[in-house]
Amino acid sequence: MFTQMKNIDSAFKYVRGFTLVICLGSVVLSCYALYKSFELVKNIQGKIYILANGKALEAYVAERKDNIPVEAKDHIRNFHQFFFTLDPDEKVITANISKALYLADASAKRQYDNLKESGYYTGLIASNISQSISIDSVMLDTHQSPYYFKCYAREHITRTTSIVSRSLITEGYMRDVSRSDNNPHGFLIERWVILENRDIKVENR
Repeated sequence: MFTQMKNIDSAFKYVRGFTLVICLGSVVLSCYALYKSFELVKNIQGKIYILANGKALEAYVAERKDNIPVEAKDHIRNFHQFFFTLDPDEKVITANISKALYLADASAKRQYDNLKESGYYTGLIASNISQSISIDSVMLDTHQSPYYFKCYAREHITRTTSIVSRSLITEGYMRDVSRSDNNPHGFLIERWVILENRDIKVENR
């Protein structure tokens, strides 16, 4: 009789332990499934698809702080491209400078006014001179706002008889502003100055 009771007690303990293991396993499996489900939903919500030329391109949502270096450098490149890319056409000059001035504060407007008063743009038009720029590198410090930058570039001035290459170095600061059609990156260049703009090479045409 005692042996039978002992066997029943052992069986009960075994069944109880087995049931606890099954319950714990079910809870762990359910938690894991919920976690993976939420993670999948989050990943799906972070993706968007852009239709371009009939093709669906996948894009990912990211926080602004993750893209600051890339966007800020592109903003600096765009500003310098607009400000220094000039052709002997008043409408082209006005259009490019207008785009550049949306990306910077009054310091850029002062530089433009100084060049205009000195007859620089009039000389370009009168002499049929074209000017382009290639950015060599952009140094950017994103550890403290406003962000300090220094831009190293080459200017190429095409005249009737020669092509002049110039070394261009500028510096300034950038702060965050609202994004717009005229300022898609949402930065504004401040205290912009030209540190160097000198001839380094002249080639005859």
